[in-house]
Amino acid sequence: MRRVLEDEQYQVSILQEGKDAFARVKGWLPDLLILDLKLGDISGQDVLKQIKNDPVTADVPVIVYTAAVLEAEEVTELIEQSPVLYNDVYLLRKPFELNTLLDKVEELLDETSQTGH
Repeated sequence: MRRVLEDEQYQVSILQEGKDAFARVKGWLPDLLILDLKLGDISGQDVLKQIKNDPVTADVPVIVYTAAVLEAEEVTELIEQSPVLYNDVYLLRKPFELNTLLDKVEELLDETSQTGH
């Protein structure tokens, strides 16, 4: 995934552990976050909630991905229960085509540049 994004001239930073994810996102304020829900040391849903509930990071668009049906359903419920808070969160279920990811990345970054986030 990293190589495909870098081949498209996107600057990519990878975090290996979830426990530092929120602090890093808050410090960097990336244009977009791609979040695997299976982080091992912390729930991806918890990281997502931290990001969306903090005014500094709330506007960062997030693509979450998972192969786990239960986790996908939990994220779908979050989005449905708080559509304003999670309006720029998008769920991709594994397996997905890398072109699908690239299309969503391009769409979100276009929207972000147009709205000034």
